[in-house]
Amino acid sequence: MTRALALLLLAAALAAPQEHSYTQADIEHGARLYQSSCAGCHGPNGDMVPGIELHRGQFRRATNDTEIMRIIQSGIPGTTMPPSSFSDAQAGAIVAYLRTAAPASGPGREGVSVARGDAAKGKSLYDGKGQCGSCHRVNGEGPRLAPDLSDVGTVRPASELRQKLVDPDALVRPGNRFVDAVTKSGAKISGRLLNHDTFTVQLLDSNERLVSLSKSDLKEFTFVKSSPMPSYRDKLSAGELDDVVAYLVSLKGFRP
Repeated sequence: MTRALALLLLAAALAAPQEHSYTQADIEHGARLYQSSCAGCHGPNGDMVPGIELHRGQFRRATNDTEIMRIIQSGIPGTTMPPSSFSDAQAGAIVAYLRTAAPASGPGREGVSVARGDAAKGKSLYDGKGQCGSCHRVNGEGPRLAPDLSDVGTVRPASELRQKLVDPDALVRPGNRFVDAVTKSGAKISGRLLNHDTFTVQLLDSNERLVSLSKSDLKEFTFVKSSPMPSYRDKLSAGELDDVVAYLVSLKGFRP
């Protein structure tokens, strides 16, 4: 994909953010496609083309995901944006990544643009004091209760990772949502959302069991707005936070 993808993302922002049903797998796959096919021109953070920031979530020629996918696949006649060979699934994954790549707004967003801690010390904190491995998985080790962090350093900037550590509720991405469901018989089921469509919901419960539910059998189905992740604001010092962030940024992907 060439620099012309920049034509998609300019000053005409959508009036309001949309709610999407992206899973973490979609977002991570899209991030890898972006890094391999788009980052050569746009840079890993989408800001190498003057005046363009791909991760701001602003679109000129599209108002919904279907239109963005069509442009990614078909290009823009009369411009340098060429057609691509991406399948629907691949184009959708790139859209998922672009839709969720924008860093959170508000206080705390401007803290760290690059990792400045000690990654080795950060790993020790991750495994020990932080107990992050009790929920997250890295390079094939750990549970699946929370998002896999194996390539989080490719997907997320240091500033966002630090914010997530101190204020987990500031930004809960669509692919990381938890849901609460109540069946018509009164059974309550909670877990991390894996996928959902018009008729079904798939989630991972607290025992790491895959649960598939038919929406016709549900009395209630709600997205949990807050994050189940604890804040480390008062648990780790500023230096320790820097070290953990440095470790997370070092995680660039593991494929057995």
